Amino acid sequence: MGQCGITSSKTVLVFLNLIFWGAAGILCYVGAYVFITYDDYDHFFEDVYTLIPAVVIIAVGALLFIIGLIGCCATIRESRCGLATFVIILLLVFVTEVVVVVLGYVYRAKVENEVDRSIQKVYKTYNGTNPDAASRAIDYVQRQLHCCGIHNYSDWENTDWFKETKNQSVPLSCCIETASSCNGSLAHPSDLYAEGCEALVVKKLQEIMMHVIWAALAFAAIQLLGMLCACIVLCRRSRDPAYELLITGGTYA
Repeated sequence: MGQCGITSSKTVLVFLNLIFWGAAGILCYVGAYVFITYDDYDHFFEDVYTLIPAVVIIAVGALLFIIGLIGCCATIRESRCGLATFVIILLLVFVTEVVVVVLGYVYRAKVENEVDRSIQKVYKTYNGTNPDAASRAIDYVQRQLHCCGIHNYSDWENTDWFKETKNQSVPLSCCIETASSCNGSLAHPSDLYAEGCEALVVKKLQEIMMHVIWAALAFAAIQLLGMLCACIVLCRRSRDPAYELLITGGTYA
């Protein structure tokens, strides 16, 4: 009965190690996704410390490849030392993922204030004639998020670019995709996106942070199951002399 329980735990543990490899790939993908998306919105969010959870989650993903290898070898070879090492490493990674979740919530709460401070400066320095990186970022965001201005298209009237051009129009990136004849003129507001960009940028960045949080929580739960199965194998092996003799090939005296 004891050996049956150990065998079941071992099977689950081997299966979990295979999941760890899949999880490693997913975590690295999530971390890379955060970096790529941040690059599109970095002009609206100057606090680079927000990338810390993404950096940590990529490091955890890379470590999970090694953990899966250690776990498989330790389980197949019935190595007590290997299983103990496996449990300790899993515990450390679990603690790290808890830290990622906490940091994710902390930086998620800071997004709104950070964007509110940065977006004002970016719009103020917009140059549609000779666009720099920040100006191109504004056009990109307005097209991608289907928005115009900070709170609405009327915000453009307070920018230096609007006052210099004197043509009573906003950037073409404010034009609704279906409005083929749109030239950005404020005389035709129905051709322009009505929603402002600030709220949508905040929502987008918070969604990205939630991806990190949910990924960390999901794989922390899997790691708990892995630690539990490894501990069951270790405990039953140490308590069952018959199982020990079976592994070593010995006999009762």
